[in-house]
Amino acid sequence: MQANLKKNYTANFVHGVLGMTGFRLIYAPTIIPAYLMAITGNPAAVGLGTALLQAGATVSPILSGARIEHRSYILPYSIRVGSMMRLAILGMAIAGWTLTGSALVWVTLGLFLVLGFFNGAQRVAFQMIMAKVIPIERRGRLQGYRNMAGGTIAAVLAWVAGHWFIEQEWLGNGYSTTFLFAFLLTSAGLLVLQFMIREPPAPASRPVIPLKERIRQFPQLLEDRDFARFIAAQALATSIRIGGPFWTIYAGAKLGLSGALVGALSFAFLGADTLSNLLWGPMGDRLGFRIVYILSLVAVTAGVVLLIVAGAPWMFYAAFALLGLGGSGWMLAATTIVLEFGAHEDIPMRLAFVTTAEGAVAAIGPVLAGLLVAAAGFGPLFAFVLASLAGALGLMIFAVREPRGRHIGS
Repeated sequence: MQANLKKNYTANFVHGVLGMTGFRLIYAPTIIPAYLMAITGNPAAVGLGTALLQAGATVSPILSGARIEHRSYILPYSIRVGSMMRLAILGMAIAGWTLTGSALVWVTLGLFLVLGFFNGAQRVAFQMIMAKVIPIERRGRLQGYRNMAGGTIAAVLAWVAGHWFIEQEWLGNGYSTTFLFAFLLTSAGLLVLQFMIREPPAPASRPVIPLKERIRQFPQLLEDRDFARFIAAQALATSIRIGGPFWTIYAGAKLGLSGALVGALSFAFLGADTLSNLLWGPMGDRLGFRIVYILSLVAVTAGVVLLIVAGAPWMFYAAFALLGLGGSGWMLAATTIVLEFGAHEDIPMRLAFVTTAEGAVAAIGPVLAGLLVAAAGFGPLFAFVLASLAGALGLMIFAVREPRGRHIGS
């Protein structure tokens, strides 16, 4: 690990900057919801699209973990699943330029499912690579700094996408132009990782066993009570993703949904997301990622409350800034703290376990949320999200210990 640390650190940083820039245009709670609303005119369809993004990521983490946990080298597999994810984004761009009406809607929803599937697989594989090549005490700063750099570019590009690409319909379809930019940026990042990374052999790996037999061993992972309670907290905290697509729709209902508003809200969200990485990454390295997780949930809760009471435009921008601040810390902490529970050879399945639990909730939730908003407005959705965040905070504060340096079973 130490012999190639400088080169691998640089490769992970550059890949992360380019990847975060592109993927945050897709996964930020602004552009995709606005796009779905534009092509369907139905908030229930916004929930369905978001659910499909998550549904694909429900099964694939387990399959991905099973594919790599016995391998000494996993970079080739990671490049394959990463490439498929990027091709789905390119397909979204092409569909926007060439299709209309119901054909556009159904093809886009299908591509969301494909994108989500390979995103779940990629998340397990790439986090495992980071666990192999970056020491634990430097992972937080690496992710924080790369998220900051990528988020800065993403915030500017989101503003440009809203005010120019979408508002002025660049290349005939501003949303497709945005998706094309996301494809190009994320593909460049993948090429950097493929040709720069120096992956060492795994220090430990599991023997090859049938998938069914490995699944029957899952209860052994839950014998670590802190890890089991963390999974429950993560499932509740996934309300962040359930509510996310509807924040832009809610703001648009109050202020008037337009490309300029989408760009401004995206800039506020991604700008706060970006700057907060200067705080979250080093804090996690020094103090552990449990405290990062807790504080980020507090920030998201404050953002939801501010969104509820917002009246003036600046209050909506401030709410989105808080949501970006908290969402950034939550994502960084959730993916990094998992690496610190238990043995190295169990990392792929721990990542898969958490990603699957999160994906299952995030797949069902947006559909129900979309139907709820369509039938009863935003009030019940706000109440559900706040209750879920309170439950996640309670578990993390009172039931989950900081895993760093603890002895499992003590």
